[in-house]
Amino acid sequence: MKRRITCLVFLLALISACSHQQEEAVKPNILLIVADDLGYSDLGCYGGEISTPNLDLLAKEGVLFTNFYSTGRCCPSRASLLIGEYSHMVGLGHMTNDLDLPGYRGRVPENQQTIGSLLKSIGYHTYLAGKWHLGTPDPTKFGFDEFYGTLTSAKTYWDPEHFLRLPENREQLKLKEETFYGTNALTEYALSFMNEGRNSQDPWFLYLAYNAPHFPLQAPREYVEKYIKVYEKGWGLIREERFKKMMTLGILDDNVELTYASEYHGWGTSTPQPNPEWGALTPERKSDLSRRMAIYAAMVEIMDQNIGRVIQELKNSGELENTLVIFTSDNGACAEWDPFGFDMKSGPENILHKEDALESMGSQETFHSVGSGWAHVSNTPLRLYKHFNHEGGIRVPLILRWGEGGNRAERMNGHLIDILPTIMSVSGRNSFPLKETEGINLIEAIKNDENINRTLFFEHEGNRAVIQNNWKLVALRDRSWELYNLASDPTESENLALIFPSKIKQMIPLWENWAKANNVLPMPIDYRVDYLE
Repeated sequence: MKRRITCLVFLLALISACSHQQEEAVKPNILLIVADDLGYSDLGCYGGEISTPNLDLLAKEGVLFTNFYSTGRCCPSRASLLIGEYSHMVGLGHMTNDLDLPGYRGRVPENQQTIGSLLKSIGYHTYLAGKWHLGTPDPTKFGFDEFYGTLTSAKTYWDPEHFLRLPENREQLKLKEETFYGTNALTEYALSFMNEGRNSQDPWFLYLAYNAPHFPLQAPREYVEKYIKVYEKGWGLIREERFKKMMTLGILDDNVELTYASEYHGWGTSTPQPNPEWGALTPERKSDLSRRMAIYAAMVEIMDQNIGRVIQELKNSGELENTLVIFTSDNGACAEWDPFGFDMKSGPENILHKEDALESMGSQETFHSVGSGWAHVSNTPLRLYKHFNHEGGIRVPLILRWGEGGNRAERMNGHLIDILPTIMSVSGRNSFPLKETEGINLIEAIKNDENINRTLFFEHEGNRAVIQNNWKLVALRDRSWELYNLASDPTESENLALIFPSKIKQMIPLWENWAKANNVLPMPIDYRVDYLE
């Protein structure tokens, strides 16, 4: 198993850092960075061709997790991340529409504790720059001193009026750039918040929740142009190149094979269709699709550059080695809704861009998505996408940097519910037991360097799954259970349901008991969204 080497320097640094904090009572700063709809293999350190040197360096200096899981959708993931529970328990089993069921109220309760409020109670200054999306209108009511960003997804990256500053009496920053771009603006506020926390002499927590690379696909043209030729070779070849690099980096085990192309589930239909071969597309369609992926890549690179600005500020101020840095994504890449992507708004409408329209893609007047063909590349080599509980929807990058040393790939199963206990343990507020159905302290688990027997659970829009160590039981909405051994088949290509019926019989009650105990059941009959009709 490549890169699965216990790094003694890293473990000693962990122990030394924790001991030093206890002796000196110096609480660390905490930087939690979350990307939006970033695929499993998009970053360079996970096999991608997109330029992400700053995140690659964080991975080299820390721990890169290969088996880390989200909930498969933005609202539920952000709830699990900030609250440390499965999202249905706090009413966010779906999105922000109230479905009149306990697990699906579309908002977190008014008195809900978050990482922000827990850290604030022990003297931290708490800041949020980016996306909230927990169904309520004011993050400062949930433990954050300052907020700048969006309450839901970004509808545009170009319009400053789309971004809010809370509390309402706060002055807006005078941004350095003449042309507003959301990712850059979030970073300006993040740096300002960090400076405020530094001047207070108290520790700070910054939740930096970028909107990128969530649609609409929008980016400055100079960034887009460097990727157009890259993606003209097509999604099949790019997927193969990523897979080879992932094998070289040790992201995947030697026994993993690159399997079939994932199907897509189009708008308003339950019948899956195969993504087409790149060679079967017309030249005009190839140009349109190459431009979409080039914009997506540009958005990821710009996000990485901005993360680099934040890390450099930590270095300049001498704070980096006393700052826990965590990076992840809220779910896998977004395939909505077919291989060609949509335009104008999320839905079935696609525009084939030609000539001048092609050149304007990504500008202020446009609105695009990347489509299922490129989303399948972003999730290489995993199956399916955001919305689903197959690996492409829920397995996401996680990079954790704490103290000096690192350069390790960690294959332990982790989940977003682990972020809160990890952060709180480092802060010194609480210790969290390693229980099978609860979040764990990832740093403690890494330090102990042992395999942890875990059972993780998933549900979204009727898609459902349970992972018990290497075994995974998973089903599409209204479909039968499938069984996979993730140790030998992380691409979920060989359904073992008929071979191991006893394993299915043993695992189904696990999911059912969890679903009953965590407000997953009863499920909504109507999710009040067109695409599930």
